[in-house]
Amino acid sequence: MRLRQLAWRATYELLGSRVRRPEWSFMNYGYAGGTPLTLDPADEPDRFCIQLYAHVLDGLDVSGTDVLEVGSGRGGGASWISRTLGPSTTTGVDFASSAVDLSRRDRTGPGLRFVQGDAQALPFPDASFDVVVNVESSHCYASMEAFVAEAHRVLRPAGSFVWADLRGADDVATTRAQLMSSGLVPVEERDITAEVLAALRLDDDRKSELVREWIPRPFQRALRPFAGLEGTRNPEGFAAGTLRYLSARLDRPA
Repeated sequence: MRLRQLAWRATYELLGSRVRRPEWSFMNYGYAGGTPLTLDPADEPDRFCIQLYAHVLDGLDVSGTDVLEVGSGRGGGASWISRTLGPSTTTGVDFASSAVDLSRRDRTGPGLRFVQGDAQALPFPDASFDVVVNVESSHCYASMEAFVAEAHRVLRPAGSFVWADLRGADDVATTRAQLMSSGLVPVEERDITAEVLAALRLDDDRKSELVREWIPRPFQRALRPFAGLEGTRNPEGFAAGTLRYLSARLDRPA
């Protein structure tokens, strides 16, 4: 598991150092469902990716709170939260130092900052945040239990942990147990495979064109599965039912 984490870190470090375009701000698969968001024109190209954040935070009022995003990547999600949902502070933490550097350079928002750190050993004191967000990142971690224990540790009493990620269909029950392993109390869980697959299909032409324009030619073939483009393993797994995409909210008891 540790080798997998190191491999993912190397991948994200390479993307951060070799593809420095500020327009590339999200790396999740997206969400297509429910009432479409009203977005600023500048955010419109990333509609489906932003809607995944809106989905995991739906029903949770983060205004005036301290929000932490673990696995903040290129910073688009943390920036959108800080600019549109009214938190007091928003902190993005990521394992890849190149991604943190990009985020500090390119992302803005009130009370927004980015920190380099490990999801399994978060560089923050106990009870530092009201909300912890984790979107399509935990499949990279060596230990899901260690990460959830850290999320529990840095949450304040009555704080909320919101999460979304893909898992093998045979791993769903294990993932549920991992999410609750530290004592966080489940509030809501959803299987959103259909909505994520719909977003991938609707956004495929745009993402394919961006891969051709932004990614150095030697890396384009390798990045197609990473981006979830049509014909690659993950969209086919979602369609066949061998992969599932889940979202959940769990609270720290008061």
